[in-house]
Amino acid sequence: MKVSFHGHSVVKIKTEKHTILIDPFITGNGQTDLKVNEEKPDVILLTHGHGDHVGDTVQLAADNDALVVATVELAEYLGNKGVNTQGMNIGGKCDFEFGTVKLTHAFHSSSFTDDEMGIVYTGMPTGILFTAEGKTIYHAGDTGVFGDMKMIGERHKIDVAFLPIGDYFTMGPEDAAFAAELLGAEKIVPIHYNTFPPIEQNPEHFKELVKGAETVILKAGETIEL
Repeated sequence: MKVSFHGHSVVKIKTEKHTILIDPFITGNGQTDLKVNEEKPDVILLTHGHGDHVGDTVQLAADNDALVVATVELAEYLGNKGVNTQGMNIGGKCDFEFGTVKLTHAFHSSSFTDDEMGIVYTGMPTGILFTAEGKTIYHAGDTGVFGDMKMIGERHKIDVAFLPIGDYFTMGPEDAAFAAELLGAEKIVPIHYNTFPPIEQNPEHFKELVKGAETVILKAGETIEL
């Protein structure tokens, strides 16, 4: 399995047979190396409804007949846009052909700003546990640190955890380093930083703070093999 980072919170997972995109914010993302018309996802996983996470989901799903997995409210909203969706909720797990998806808590907010409808409530924000080919990836989504991260780590052997470090809207480096300790993941990758001025951070500082795990700072397009 190959797992790559593509700026902000965009993560791509390539298994033997499938390509999965998490939070495909491409258009307007100055940190990404991706181009919408070149991406061919089979599946899109969404942590929550904010525009910098839903991103180009509708176009990508339409162009590639991709399945979108999200909370039931966000799935319904996107389904009304013609997207093929599967709605889930926090704590729920579903085995798909491409792998297993389990949604976890995240402490944030979740809405989408629609040109016609205004602000649309899109359910609770989530983290994502994705398991395939014997490996488990945790994408925390946008969140503050919370104590149940310890339980998530105890209940699941996490090979790599993607954690936001940008502060202001999510955890900052100090809280994210504590989150890494709670999770006990083998590898930690910082995300959700340096996209906009309020979330500018030095990932090397975060790396210095993390104890007991390998911190891997990925530039856009770089890959970890699991």
